[in-house]
Amino acid sequence: MQRNKHIGLYKRGSIWWCKYYVNGKPIRESTLTTKVTEAQRFLNERKGRAATGQPMLQRMDKILYDEIAEDLWRHYETTGTRDLKEAKVRLRPLASFFNGKRVVEISGAEVTKYVKLRQIAGVTNGTINRERSTLVTMLRIAYENGKLARLPVLHRLKEAPPRQGFFERDQYNAVCRFLPPDLQLAITIAYECGWRTQSEILPLKLSQVNLDAGTLRLEPGQTKNGEGRVAYVTPRLKQMIEKQMERVKCLSRQLHRIVPYLFPHLQGRHIGNQRRDFRKAWTTACNKAGLIGMLRHDFRRTAVRNMVNAAVPERVAMAITGHKTRAVFDRYHIVSPADLQEAARKVAGHNLGTIPESALTPSR
Repeated sequence: MQRNKHIGLYKRGSIWWCKYYVNGKPIRESTLTTKVTEAQRFLNERKGRAATGQPMLQRMDKILYDEIAEDLWRHYETTGTRDLKEAKVRLRPLASFFNGKRVVEISGAEVTKYVKLRQIAGVTNGTINRERSTLVTMLRIAYENGKLARLPVLHRLKEAPPRQGFFERDQYNAVCRFLPPDLQLAITIAYECGWRTQSEILPLKLSQVNLDAGTLRLEPGQTKNGEGRVAYVTPRLKQMIEKQMERVKCLSRQLHRIVPYLFPHLQGRHIGNQRRDFRKAWTTACNKAGLIGMLRHDFRRTAVRNMVNAAVPERVAMAITGHKTRAVFDRYHIVSPADLQEAARKVAGHNLGTIPESALTPSR
């Protein structure tokens, strides 16, 4: 170890190290430089902070992506601002590329390399943008925690136009014909209320149904935005719910135990357990109805469109469907050819008065 006339500085190999005191405790730290002037400047900054009681800044060039990813996960856990299952999906591809990299190296150019690899893998720009948003949040928290000096500029990708799929009434009826009664109820709730089939409708319990009030209730934390929701059902939907509840009661008597779910498996090896999905039954029904490629999520767009066309106030419709922002709600309000034809019929039927024939004859 080589010492120098500069008090508080010494060498280990070619690198200058420094020694200073914080609350009477000696601190030894590498300056990560071979130049004595830079090392002296580093030591003076440390001494100044120690004298004024300021916190010692971390060496940002030592901080790895892994550390700030853990910070983001703790942020999600403590604040509840993100569903943890969704967060895992977003973080997994980011970790495979950025783990082990220094945070100061995460630049726009480095993110562009990540984007290129994801595009080569066939991932859509929309999905990449969701991952980019997670990374931006991670870097922002790192900046707030003093682990990053400045935020890099990360540009969004141009996304494909939103999916235009929706169900006309006859298409909804056609799919219903090829589904069992309990699944007919599930897609009818989606068709009329715009609720998410897998995460909001299938987990419904009997305790969330109030036939006297005619309501279905989603509990806080059960929805994507974390807020509770109530929907008043139509008379037709109420009848379907009554029949489903009777099926569940019969199942409870058969199993000699209470089945709490509105959508349990009614037969098979999972009988009595909550139904988690019905993709196979859905695909089969769509194929038989000649509606190949239709998604259950298309009911969400359909419900928005039907409510707006029925002159339901937008704030009321958004409260039913659970849309938080007007932008997303507007994106889901799809205009169909039938809507355009109806507009033409309304214009044709409007009393515009008779146009004089002379007005249609060119003047000489």
